[in-house]
Amino acid sequence: MRARARPAQPPPLPPSRRRQADDVTTRQTLPRELSRGDCVAMEPRAVGVSKQDIREQIWDHMESQNLADFPRPVHHRIPNFKGSYLACKNIKDLDVFARTQEVKVDPDKPLEGVRLLALQSNKTLLVPTPRLRTGLFNKITPPPGATKDILRKCATSQGVRNYSVPIGLDSRVLVDLVVVGSVAVSEKGWRIGKGEGYADLEYAMMVSMGAVSKETPVVTIVHDCQVVDIPEELLEEHDITVDYILTPTRVIATGCERPQPMGITWSKISREMMEKIPVLRSLRAREQQAGKDVTLQGEHQHLPEPGRQQAVPLSAGRRPPDTPGPEANSMEAARGSPPGEGAPLAADVYVGNLPRDARVSDLKRALRELGSVPLRLTWQGPRRRAFLRYPDSAAAQQAVSCLQGLRLGTDTLRVALARQQRDK
Repeated sequence: MRARARPAQPPPLPPSRRRQADDVTTRQTLPRELSRGDCVAMEPRAVGVSKQDIREQIWDHMESQNLADFPRPVHHRIPNFKGSYLACKNIKDLDVFARTQEVKVDPDKPLEGVRLLALQSNKTLLVPTPRLRTGLFNKITPPPGATKDILRKCATSQGVRNYSVPIGLDSRVLVDLVVVGSVAVSEKGWRIGKGEGYADLEYAMMVSMGAVSKETPVVTIVHDCQVVDIPEELLEEHDITVDYILTPTRVIATGCERPQPMGITWSKISREMMEKIPVLRSLRAREQQAGKDVTLQGEHQHLPEPGRQQAVPLSAGRRPPDTPGPEANSMEAARGSPPGEGAPLAADVYVGNLPRDARVSDLKRALRELGSVPLRLTWQGPRRRAFLRYPDSAAAQQAVSCLQGLRLGTDTLRVALARQQRDK
């Protein structure tokens, strides 16, 4: 296993600075904070036997000692803390930030200061789509001539909603720096998140799409009390590590040599997660086509059933021999045909409210990016609608769920099973 190259800047801090008498980290214990500014005493506690033990102790301590900031309580969150902006400002001292052109920053509240600094420095700011519902990245795009107040708003969760555009999987994205939130982190670079795995998955997805490399540095922003010892045996193959830790009082270069995840570990991905995160389906299809093992959690390696037809990509220029071409209207039930004589199957999906200037290629591109490629697409542009044929009702229903909220241009599309649409 190849070790990750150490970041060049800044050099590791000398022991005299990293191990002061009031240092917040103690060996084999959770943090002990001594009186210093807004810090208060915390007695040593034995390291928990699990990641969740460590999370709970960090959350409890930050709440009980009033170190937390809005939103509260911090339990089950990447905790915001008093002094987070001071910690964020330390990123300006990193040479890797000065060199960065494109920076990916998680949407967590304590990272707001980094997002603002990136915008003020005219860097391309990428923020993960909340819970990865509609893609991987959103690019924050402040309006022309944005004032300081507008830039501050762009750095907030409201800015992610109002001043961003989605970035497709086919976009050329090269991330120079990754900034993540943490619940706990060690000086060795071991990291614990809030337990949902999104930061680890986002990194793996970036590897899969070629957006990061093993040299891409990872930074985290935390309170001093979140810097603790983490047993290495708690780390898993898919866990990301960090190169720099920024706190209100310290800049720590971890010198971490543990390799980052080399891509998506599909055996850790459940069917439920695939349904919740449409972009995963698209990435899985790409990797499957490249010959990689994409067997999901709890699955045996998939082998096609003899004689069973496989979905044909839209770009293939072919269609199953037993289905009519796009020129045929598969929605015969709209003219009152009885079942069994051209009535719409549950495997047909209606897509309505298409923009008047939309092209079939626009819809095809959106379907590919969301991993919902049908067997056949019937385009009825003048009527502002299209019909999608899927191999079975389960696939059609999954496509309906995946495409909810899909927009082409400024128009939100109406998506439903074709039979349901007819019955309305």
